[in-house]
Amino acid sequence: MSINTDNSIAKQQGTAVKKVLVIGYVWPEPNSSAAGVHMLAMLRVYKQAGWQVEFATPAQPSEHMLDLSVEGITTQAIELNCDSFDKYILEYNPSMVVFDRFMMEEQFGWRVEKNCPQALRVLDTSDLQCLRHARHQAHKAKREMSRGDLFSDMAKREIAAILRSDLSFIISDFEMRLLIDTFKVDASLLCHIPFLVDLASLKQQTRSYEQRQHFITIGSFRHEPNWDAILYLQSLWPKICQQIPQAELHIYGSYPPPKATALHKPKMGFYIKGWVDDVHKVMESARVCLAPLRFGAGIKGKLLDAMLNQTPSVTSSIGSEAMYDKATQQWPGRVEDGEQAFIDAAVELYQNQAQWQAAQAQIKPLLHDRYDAKRLENKIVKTIESLFLDVEQHRLHNFSGAMLRHHSMQSTKYMSQWIAEKNKGEVK
Repeated sequence: MSINTDNSIAKQQGTAVKKVLVIGYVWPEPNSSAAGVHMLAMLRVYKQAGWQVEFATPAQPSEHMLDLSVEGITTQAIELNCDSFDKYILEYNPSMVVFDRFMMEEQFGWRVEKNCPQALRVLDTSDLQCLRHARHQAHKAKREMSRGDLFSDMAKREIAAILRSDLSFIISDFEMRLLIDTFKVDASLLCHIPFLVDLASLKQQTRSYEQRQHFITIGSFRHEPNWDAILYLQSLWPKICQQIPQAELHIYGSYPPPKATALHKPKMGFYIKGWVDDVHKVMESARVCLAPLRFGAGIKGKLLDAMLNQTPSVTSSIGSEAMYDKATQQWPGRVEDGEQAFIDAAVELYQNQAQWQAAQAQIKPLLHDRYDAKRLENKIVKTIESLFLDVEQHRLHNFSGAMLRHHSMQSTKYMSQWIAEKNKGEVK
């Protein structure tokens, strides 16, 4: 990657090292969730660009959180609705602030603008929460998603946060089109950045068809789409098992609750495995990854993990959304939404070696075409650097954002200040 990573060179040339503050919704857990993997990748991009990076969050420390000091990234605990953040950000004086999901922009955006008005304000959406929420509502009602589901209060909050920001990273090209075509967001405020894959580190060869066995699925049990998919697999598995009695389904993921471990039925070949230290080891041992997702948004980390280990998969339209180009590429496995069609595809892909190998052959070209980290890293840095050069002009073209900051952020600001004052009174 052709990005200067030597901070001393910038100092020698008389230019200050840019300082990046990332305000996280939670502490990064790259071994637990796709969001954690994405966050770590983005933090590394900022570091590789030669920028000083600090990660701050109001979240409590978690069991599987990453030690960011190993990455050369400093950390800071911050509080919600507390004036202490004003003093903190004034002292840190960042060149850019990245908000992890719209809730962090709502909470801290006005404080950033008040104390560091020249700092770039970037929103990393991870996925569109309003889209996931809308699909979930429709799924619970057993109907197709409607415009009414999509145009929810959550959507109004999320789109407002996007408009207030100088730039938003969007992980899915489907969501890019949705924002531009449906919500009428100006394309200059958006930057499409899917998962970043270091192509040079890809395994040249993994286990063969004969060396693999069993089905696998993986994902945090706290993520609603994952939990729904597990319940769905529980209903599908007896019909798959009936045709392949020797096969097992291994379900991995962080934070399995008692209701999940209660589904563990070894006699049926249905295994709730829970946390795994090395997802690549178990994924490479499996023959087929199953991901019958019925709602959700963004792009799916479990399916990328399957690709990285050359494991074909069977998923749904929601699962494969924005992960490949239907017009020019083939999915490395099968995409099926109907119950019986999904069962048939899982059985056939598992048992048909020729089909399995043909699916596997689709993986590397797909990774090279859509997820090349080197190309995407350069795109990120180039986009940000161009905003650094003329952020005021960029903001002049975003009147909707200025209007929202003037009006809606005032209500957020005063509510936050009221809570801060109330908390001070309680302390006394």
